[in-house]
Amino acid sequence: MEDETAKLWKVNRTIHELVKDRGFAVSDDEIHMDLVTFRSHYANNGGSVDRNQLNFFTNSRTNPTDQIFVFFSDEKSVGVKTMRKLLGILEEKSIQRGIIVFPGNMTPSARKVIAAMAAQYRLEEFSESDLLVNITHHTLVPKHEVLTPEEKKTLLEKYRLKETQLPRIQLADPVARYYGLRRGQVVKITRPSETSGRYASYRICF
Repeated sequence: MEDETAKLWKVNRTIHELVKDRGFAVSDDEIHMDLVTFRSHYANNGGSVDRNQLNFFTNSRTNPTDQIFVFFSDEKSVGVKTMRKLLGILEEKSIQRGIIVFPGNMTPSARKVIAAMAAQYRLEEFSESDLLVNITHHTLVPKHEVLTPEEKKTLLEKYRLKETQLPRIQLADPVARYYGLRRGQVVKITRPSETSGRYASYRICF
């Protein structure tokens, strides 16, 4: 149980950082919570964590009507039943965006639900092992910033570029998944440079 709780503590921290980095309101207490506090908040007397208690939803810092719900599945292999449960909660709360975090894997039929509901709900999935470390904190991962549609337009006009001329970042790229990039969105990547301090490059998600 000890290891399981420590694992969930790390996962909980990373998912809060991810949501915060996407522009949603998150309390720093959740991000900086130590293991002892996490255990006292979420673990029962037997030391195991009820994943349902880790569920949370929050609003965008710039657009209060934009909400996201994070759902921790206690089902090791996520099936259609768990997806229905998540969709039920989203419907009840009138939230269009959901992230499901699960301990093991996701069945092909559950993945089909994500695709089938794409017009109405924006659903993303992460396994707990995906979230044990925050990849954006890794020394080899440069700073990424997602451009607004206006910033993207300005960039293309400034350099007289067409979208197709920008280098690409894949939808399945771990950093693209972290920021929840969608096709057509542009990300600014700032790297340190030995000569000019730092330099920026841009990639479009496809």
